Amino acid sequence: MDYKAFIPELTSEAAEQLGQLKALYTEWNAAINVISRKDMDAFDERHVLHSLALVKAMKFAPGSDVLDVGTGGGFPGIPLAIVYPDVNFVLCDSIAKKIKVVRSVVQTLGLTNVIVHHGRAEEINSQFDFVVSRAVTRMNRFIPWVQGKIKKQSINPWPNGILALKGGDLSAELAEVNFPTEQLPISEWMNHAFFDSKQVVYVKLQ
Repeated sequence: MDYKAFIPELTSEAAEQLGQLKALYTEWNAAINVISRKDMDAFDERHVLHSLALVKAMKFAPGSDVLDVGTGGGFPGIPLAIVYPDVNFVLCDSIAKKIKVVRSVVQTLGLTNVIVHHGRAEEINSQFDFVVSRAVTRMNRFIPWVQGKIKKQSINPWPNGILALKGGDLSAELAEVNFPTEQLPISEWMNHAFFDSKQVVYVKLQ
């Protein structure tokens, strides 16, 4: 897939590394079922491009610290770390076999801006500019896991908080949240049927 067609500002190195992901995950999936078979058939759209929607939502400033909670096989964290080599990422998941795959992919690609954490988000004591996630749980459950991990000082275009990839009708879920929220339809950036009901949800936690 030509990722530059969706994100023209990608460097040649980033585009090349993104292009390596499908082969790496196909190989791992043969040993560990980390991604469903159906999703592997549409890997570029459902995993890589979906993750890269966050690049459209937020241009992370150099030196930012970002926590990916429930990273699974490394999404959205690994594609973001490829695109933002000058941003620091911590990828967190409690499932050992998924973290094994994440560590391997990070090592194979030589991503020096990624720390991999096997465990729960609550165990991490560091502070971050943003927390990212993809369909982990309802936002009113998610926020308490990370609320105390947000830096006070902002260096990014938006105040620090959460950027979550979600789908469907979120009105009831976001009505439970006592923080300012914003919904950004991914279909405005990416013309593909998969993204018709997908959104980036921003929650301001500062």
